Order: sequence, then structure tokens, then C-alpha cells
Amino acid sequence: MQVKTKAIVISSLKYQEKSLIVKCLTQSDGLKSYFVPNAFSAKKSNQKIAYFQPLSMLEIEANHKNKGTLEHFKEIKLAHAYQTISTDIVKSTIVIFLSEIIHHSIHEEEKNENLFDFLESALLWLDAHDEMANFHLILLLEMTKFLGFYPDTSEIDLKFFDTKEGVFSTFQGMDCLSEHETFLFKKLLALKFDSDQKVFAGIERQILLKILLQYYTTHLDGFKKPKSLEVLKEVFA
Repeated sequence: MQVKTKAIVISSLKYQEKSLIVKCLTQSDGLKSYFVPNAFSAKKSNQKIAYFQPLSMLEIEANHKNKGTLEHFKEIKLAHAYQTISTDIVKSTIVIFLSEIIHHSIHEEEKNENLFDFLESALLWLDAHDEMANFHLILLLEMTKFLGFYPDTSEIDLKFFDTKEGVFSTFQGMDCLSEHETFLFKKLLALKFDSDQKVFAGIERQILLKILLQYYTTHLDGFKKPKSLEVLKEVFA
């Protein structure tokens, strides 16, 4: 089936000497993997290696056989050429980290247009703003809305957050955050990308990142902590 759609590059893996296997989140069909022969050849100008950097935003035309095998691109172009993400070390580190998170969070080949639209607008926001110290934390939390385990905030005034049940609790059970951790988590729940970035100290961001990664591990089978986690910690230290 011939498809024209937007796509966000999740990962790319070198295959043999010159080829790539590229995993994309597509707006039309959700997760798709593509075989790109001769990706490292200068002659293939329509399939430049630069297109396949983490979280690149593409417009693609492709043949989707939908048989569980690798698909093939027919045409590729950038949907948005990032102005700052590729040159800013903090932003590029965030993007590598988030691409790993998405890679380990989404496994099903099914359309999730709301998730795609959210990620697209979030990445455009990141590219356009310089104050983004809390961006990765807010994005991780917001993504749980589309993955099916966003916290139930109906009793947010209670003292403890139960990470297993995803609810706030009067008592500190075995799976609950401490009172201080819950306080930080509540502050994060109230934030938007445009909120004051200085609301957290560096150590508090580290605590929240640890909480969020544990929350993902609890609710997603097979979720692995990103290899780029230590680099991200260094950047925000």
C-alpha cells in the first residue's frame, strides 16, 4: 500500500557496510521499520544519512506491505529542519535520551495519532526555546497519557503517591513515594513546557527523573533504562 505520511525517527541501526534499518513513529500507521539500502552512498541523495538522526521529523512516501517485514521508503524529505537541536549539546542529549525512551516504550504497530501529534509539537517547542531544563521531565510525564498510565489526580491532596496503582494515598504503602518525593511529583504535574524552569533545583530534577523511570519500569513490560541516562545526568548536573 502506497502511503504518504509524517514520521519521527526513533532509531537507526547500521546493517552491513552501507545500509540502515530505521525505526519510525509514523502519523498514519504508528511504529514502522524500514530498510534503507546504500544509505551511506553519496549517490542516494534522496535518502541522506542525515535524515535518520534521533527524532528527525520527516515527510515520507513509502510502500507499506504490512506483513511484519521491513518496509521501504520511496521518497523522503525533512518535515522540519531543526534550527538548534542539532547544534545545542543539551538539546541533542535530551533528544538522544528521549529517542531511547520512546524506543523502549512503544512496541505495537498500531496508529496513535494523538501521541504522534504530541511528540511533534513538543519537539518543535524544544527547537524554538532556550529555557528547557524541565522539558524531558514534563515530556516523560505527559507521554504516560498516551501510553495508558497517567497518574489519577482526583485525590492529589493526599500525602503519598502510589507508583504501582498510579493514585495518591493517605498512607505510605510499599510502592509509595516518600512525602518529599510526592511533593516534587505534584509540582511536576502542574507544569507546562512554558512554566518557570527554575521551579526545581538540579538534585530535585535527578530525583524526579529517577521516579519517572521507575514509574515507566513498573507499568511497561520490558522497559529498559536508556544508555544515555548518565550523559543526561552530566549535562544537567
